[in-house]
Amino acid sequence: MPTNISIRDIPDVVYEKLKQQAELHQRSINSQVIFYLKQMLRSHRTDPDQIIARAKKLKREAKGSLAIQEIQQAIKGRP
Repeated sequence: MPTNISIRDIPDVVYEKLKQQAELHQRSINSQVIFYLKQMLRSHRTDPDQIIARAKKLKREAKGSLAIQEIQQAIKGRP
């Protein structure tokens, strides 16, 4: 069963940004807050086996190869 909470003393700037984001995503402010809470509480820790499996898959799918100079140039060109 859902629980109700109240949040007091929200700074005006924070409220306005929240309101803008809710409108942008066609959500109520309440739904936007719940969306953000779920995102924050979701574990960001990735299983190392998943990372390795993804890397192996990408390696198999990769076509061609890059010379070290091309890699260094790409790194230099990053923002």
